[in-house]
Amino acid sequence: MESIRSMLLNVGAKDHSFSTYRRERLEDEQQAIRMETKLDGAEQEDPAGHGDSVGLVVRRSLNQKRCLFYLVLGALFLLIIAFIIGYASSRRSCKACEEVGLDSTSAMVSSECDYQRDTDTDPDPVLHWGDLMAMLKKYTNRQNIIEHIRMVSEEPHPSGSSRLHELTTTIHKKFKSYNLHHVWADSHYVSLPIPDSSSPNYLWVTNENGTILEKVDLDNEAYFAYSPNGVASGGLVYGYYGRNEDFETLKKHNVAVQGNIVILRVGRISFAEKVASAEQYGATGVLIYLDPSDYQQGFTGQDFYSSSSVSGHVHLGTGDPFTPGFPSFNHTQFPPINSSALPGIVAQPISANAAIQLMSKLKGPAAPPLWKGRLPGLSYKLGPDLENPGDQLQLSITSRMVPTMINNIFGSIDGFSEPDRYIIFGAQRDSWGKGAAKSGVGTAILLELAQTFSQMVANGFRPRRSLLFASWDAGEFGSVGATEWLEGYLTMMHLKAAAYFSLDKAVLGKGKLHTESSPLLHNLIKATIKQISDSLQDNWRYYKQIVSRPLELTEILQPLTMDSSAYPFTAFAGVPAMELSFREQDNLVYPFLNTAQDTYENLRIKTKNRLPDICEGVAKIVGQIALELTFNDRLHLNYAIYSEVTLDYLNQFRTFMPELKSRGLTLRWLYSARGDLLRAAERLNNLISTSTVDNEALNRMYNDKIMRVEFYFLSQYVSATDAPFRHILHGRGDHTLEALYRHFQLLKDNPSKFDEKKFRKQLALVTWTLQGAANALSGDVWNIGNNSF
Repeated sequence: MESIRSMLLNVGAKDHSFSTYRRERLEDEQQAIRMETKLDGAEQEDPAGHGDSVGLVVRRSLNQKRCLFYLVLGALFLLIIAFIIGYASSRRSCKACEEVGLDSTSAMVSSECDYQRDTDTDPDPVLHWGDLMAMLKKYTNRQNIIEHIRMVSEEPHPSGSSRLHELTTTIHKKFKSYNLHHVWADSHYVSLPIPDSSSPNYLWVTNENGTILEKVDLDNEAYFAYSPNGVASGGLVYGYYGRNEDFETLKKHNVAVQGNIVILRVGRISFAEKVASAEQYGATGVLIYLDPSDYQQGFTGQDFYSSSSVSGHVHLGTGDPFTPGFPSFNHTQFPPINSSALPGIVAQPISANAAIQLMSKLKGPAAPPLWKGRLPGLSYKLGPDLENPGDQLQLSITSRMVPTMINNIFGSIDGFSEPDRYIIFGAQRDSWGKGAAKSGVGTAILLELAQTFSQMVANGFRPRRSLLFASWDAGEFGSVGATEWLEGYLTMMHLKAAAYFSLDKAVLGKGKLHTESSPLLHNLIKATIKQISDSLQDNWRYYKQIVSRPLELTEILQPLTMDSSAYPFTAFAGVPAMELSFREQDNLVYPFLNTAQDTYENLRIKTKNRLPDICEGVAKIVGQIALELTFNDRLHLNYAIYSEVTLDYLNQFRTFMPELKSRGLTLRWLYSARGDLLRAAERLNNLISTSTVDNEALNRMYNDKIMRVEFYFLSQYVSATDAPFRHILHGRGDHTLEALYRHFQLLKDNPSKFDEKKFRKQLALVTWTLQGAANALSGDVWNIGNNSF
């Protein structure tokens, strides 16, 4: 200190005058006046003329300077001493907290210690992709999944039942126990059809006078929801799976469908599509049965088909058909309208025994070889005549509508960077039977993913985007709970949801991985499966049982179908969606699905005791894909793929060019729209690839654009109430590319039915939807142009 003092004394030892310039903030009017006075005085006394309107010239003596300097030095010394004492005290306090522990009464001390740790210790270490994969593997518990499957499938739990109410409460409590950030319920009021026990359905064989010759036994617990009430009569026609090509085959064999009842096999397409096709070809009613050739031979319980019947719905749509396009909230009142997708003909499931009883009476041409199943004693005739001239069938269906409040249960984990962007997982909770495969597996995996991600967050994972877990009600009636929720938030869903993952029917066998998804997710699915395949040397032994080499990705990746609960998310709401399942090889169906035999024990036997491995595998595959979408700064969705998909259609259209030209029609503008889409995708790709990933505002702008690509393909020129599935690639209606292609085919197959006025409208709808998608992807209006000089 003495040396410092000596140095300071020597500095400026001469007594001389100097000037200091300093800016001061004028706090009030009096201070400003005083400042002006001092400035005037200073300017007069300064011999060198160093006056300034923003500086104050102050003359100090050497003693004044020394006093001021010592004062400042002393203040700094005291401040340093105080800081050292305070720091040491706080460190001792927090160390003591850690040593003795804190109870619930020490909230204030705990919060102080937490604050000290947050501010004075190193931040949480950054978790990389490998760390997250290790956490996903560590926290996914197969035993939890199995216990939850057992819990859900103990007994039947249809929508509106007391058993489903118990499950609803249980799942709500479990979401709460997982410490999710938000847990809530969403209720809707719908009308659900159930069999009328006072007037049971019947199926008779009658003669030409109407006398009952035989009664066919029906399972009164098995039914098709939304079949209209009524009586149908006529001959019987065997129509294979009831696809359009099957009915065309019947036409080639000169088998009349018009005015007759059609009997069809389970599989290939949904019940609703079978009934819609039969109605289109003039059938009066539909019977559907399980043929033993559609499932694997030799499984335990192989005689179940003899008396078992399937159940399902025949509404060619999703959601409540009595409020089409609108959410069924209790505070909204709708006029009495019905969905145009409701069937106009009756439908009834029957057992294989009943099918044998009826089809053994069939006459007519022999069925094609591929159509012949394994019902014992049958030669598989096509009909429609029965063995005795004048004999026919009479089918009566009666059901009643029951007003029901349904409840969807939600839980969510907030995103840390983009909390208003969602990655959604969903599973059906209800089942008419025990529903081990139908609702048990999906609900169990949903619960496990919720708990797993919650544990990951508690251990340092910071998802960029929010994770939303949804347990849907009334799924048996056609994704009613999910669709009503979508309808309620339709105006903002494409702005919020980045992707949807359906967990329904996730395990239907032990054979092949099968996915139905939006093309935007194909790259993610392929990359995930490849990564899994490349890591088979790890201890993830369940993968060795469910993934084979080489991976045939073209077979794994399938387009979305209406039978998938992911379908309304893409075709109706414009959200990229996926449904994944493991099933048997070669289109063999899980025989117990939609039957009373869908039990945990049958599912365990059907998977040869590998159910825990396969369920865990599903959870980790879906979890890994979801991690990709919530971990990265930018969404890895293949937004350019639709230019390739549309090109496939346009290449098919080329074959019709001569016919179009002869009618003065052109596809020029459709090709132009597709070209604009391709260029917009390439431009966006170039912008993204050349930009930095550190710019959060830029990332959000690009993510918004990518996330809405699916929405861009929803036709804005048709009504959501009249044509709810507005997607021009995955939807249904005259606005789709598929409908345009089918109309094209009439030019060659049946020119007399070609409707030029309708064709022009279809072409305009498709063209402008495609052009609108290109314009939206381009972004700024100055990048959009349809004319050139």
